[in-house]
Amino acid sequence: MVESDPIPISALQHWAYCPRQAALIHLDGVWSDNPFTRRGHLLHERADTPGSDRRGDVRVERALPLFSRRLGLSGRADAVEFHPDGTIVPVEYKSGRRRARYADELQLCAQAMCLEEMFGRAVPQGAIFHAPERRRRTVVFSAALRQAVERTIVELAAALSRATLPVPVNDGRCPDCSLRRVCLPELSAGPANPFVPAKEAACENF
Repeated sequence: MVESDPIPISALQHWAYCPRQAALIHLDGVWSDNPFTRRGHLLHERADTPGSDRRGDVRVERALPLFSRRLGLSGRADAVEFHPDGTIVPVEYKSGRRRARYADELQLCAQAMCLEEMFGRAVPQGAIFHAPERRRRTVVFSAALRQAVERTIVELAAALSRATLPVPVNDGRCPDCSLRRVCLPELSAGPANPFVPAKEAACENF
């Protein structure tokens, strides 16, 4: 689908949550930390260190590089479980509390689609590990979610090629976003992302 440089898988999560946030990070190279993002960085310190270990019969690969030539994606999985029966399960670590978030599920599904291409095996579901409760939440990679991944890739690639920033939305995602002082959402208001409830904090799930 994409002939240019691959799109980072993390960019899909950013775009699904807030297109302006995604453009600031991946187009303008802007980043700023706040307590939410620092909490996420601390959580990922172990997951971002490449390595392998075993949990019984399950082999766990951490910080596994991912790619898909078909989708034009590249990135890294926090953890991927390889079960004795051949089942592959990607696991994403999040510092936010345990509840469904479309952007997180989209990111995890993109990882699964990369794994399918890399290993030639179906990956029907994965898991998101929520650190505050130390509990996993299963995510099933439905046909609709897979289609959303491909649609988001097209939208994001087009936005990056245009090199223009989407307008600020100035809604419930903004107060806790680490990029608020750069984004300046108070200057104008655009339509909110329909997939993200306004009550969610913008950066708590990094």
